[in-house]
Amino acid sequence: MVQMMIEMPESALAALRKTPEDFARELRLAAAVKWYELRQLSQERAANIAGVSRAEFLDSLGRFGVSPFQYDADDIVEEANRA
Repeated sequence: MVQMMIEMPESALAALRKTPEDFARELRLAAAVKWYELRQLSQERAANIAGVSRAEFLDSLGRFGVSPFQYDADDIVEEANRA
């Protein structure tokens, strides 16, 4: 596993009332959710990056207001027309 170090103002942790460990966990989850929302990652990969199970990742999507479905209405119509 790759280990990374980032600098973060203490005020960011204080504003969110997070310990450094909790902040890092939340940062990984937020990044994974955003990359999933942008369709850059599958649910499984995003969950792996976030360090949680797929079920936990799906639960987290709701907290971030992101749909677990990557299809929109146009995608569904297009797929139905191909069938």
